[in-house]
Amino acid sequence: MTPMENGFKPELHVLPLEDKEKIFNAALQVLENIGMQLFHDEAIALMERAGCNVVNERQTVRISREQVLKAIASAPENIPVYNREGEHVMDLGGRRAYFGTGSDLMYAFDASKGERHLTGLTDIERAAQVCDALPNIDFIMSFAHPQELHPDVSYLESFQCMALNSVKPIVNTAKDRNDLSAMWEISKILRGSETDCRNKPYTIQYAEPISPLKHPHSSVDKLIFCAEKEMPVIYSPAPIAGSTAPMTIAGHVVQGLAESLFGLVIHQLTNKGAPFLMGIGTAVLDMSTSQCSYNAPEYLMAYLATVEMSHHLNLPNWGYAGTSDAQIPDGQATFEAGLMSYMSLVTGSNLNHDVGYLDFGLTGSLEMVVIMDEVISQIRRMQQGIPVNEETLAIQVIEEGAQQGEFLSHPHTLKHLRTTQWRPQLMNRLGHEQWDLSGRKDLLSRAREQLKKIIKNHQTRQVAGDKALQIQACVDRFREKFL
Repeated sequence: MTPMENGFKPELHVLPLEDKEKIFNAALQVLENIGMQLFHDEAIALMERAGCNVVNERQTVRISREQVLKAIASAPENIPVYNREGEHVMDLGGRRAYFGTGSDLMYAFDASKGERHLTGLTDIERAAQVCDALPNIDFIMSFAHPQELHPDVSYLESFQCMALNSVKPIVNTAKDRNDLSAMWEISKILRGSETDCRNKPYTIQYAEPISPLKHPHSSVDKLIFCAEKEMPVIYSPAPIAGSTAPMTIAGHVVQGLAESLFGLVIHQLTNKGAPFLMGIGTAVLDMSTSQCSYNAPEYLMAYLATVEMSHHLNLPNWGYAGTSDAQIPDGQATFEAGLMSYMSLVTGSNLNHDVGYLDFGLTGSLEMVVIMDEVISQIRRMQQGIPVNEETLAIQVIEEGAQQGEFLSHPHTLKHLRTTQWRPQLMNRLGHEQWDLSGRKDLLSRAREQLKKIIKNHQTRQVAGDKALQIQACVDRFREKFL
């Protein structure tokens, strides 16, 4: 069973239907009565022509309920996504759950030294190669920020590095329309044509407004570009409870939902039916430490509520998984990252990023990514559900096993043992004596060994030489023009 064939029966719900309607109606009130600041002349003109109310010296836009409902209705409920080679690998929508890394980390944790270092382009390359090898990492992001590069080219060269070192779909970040356009050109080189990029999207752009209730030019410009090109786009605010959003969970979700829906209206007015993912980065500020926690209960509840709201509106969503506030890949990290990943799956969150994040989203650990690949594998085993049929009920087998006093030698056991049982690669199932003889290794040590094997042995499918040269020429032209 593939991840696209979700057979998991139990579902987690944190909001009754009545409360979903209350939250949605409150978000509509924010959009209709308060409005949002919009710093993009083209978008303001677009919304004005559509009948939106532009006030406060043309910087505040208010949107009616009907306009929001129209945008929701026109946005696709499912977004098929393809890899670099044009193979169909994800369907974003419904309750299907996929997992990937995050972007733009300032530090990388080196488990062999127990230290972190500032990230560079080599960290992006290694992360792409490792994620390419891991079967339960479905898409990639940069997982680092190349701090040795000029900011005007860093996102483009990060994209080039990811594309050359993994076949998996890319969720990319960009500075503005200029480098995003260059990424689109690279995608066309890889996929063969603009038509192929539109019909079988390989990259997904991430953009975000600024809470509270502000939509800057660069974010909206990227949103419009993606709508024009039919490139899937995530428009995800990051409201911080108690800082840039209300302290209460419901108010937190209302504001974030309104901010994301404001982007949806602009997006659908630009190109009706273009692919859009709703998202809200529901950050929670710990008032005792001034840190934004990825794993506070209030964060998890607000996040899960946003997932439920996406289902309520039939919009594909942007989610989170595999992240921790811990400084190193320890017990806290594994617990927090595993819990979030499981909750993302059972709530049906679609595109879940930040696998391997530590230190409040500042530090990445490839060992943690390796660990989470196994954790995700385990929860996906549970996702398959319990087949109930004549073969699995095994009434005749029970009778025969009872007669012979055991089931170990029964043909039914031999038939199903390899397909029924999930087997770990990292998690310990050795008894104490066997564990002792094997070197008394902990989970991090085993993950580090597995990581070394991947780095040494994995070979990514290479981009054809002529395409690689065309991509480099595209990057060089961008450098010459903008540096």
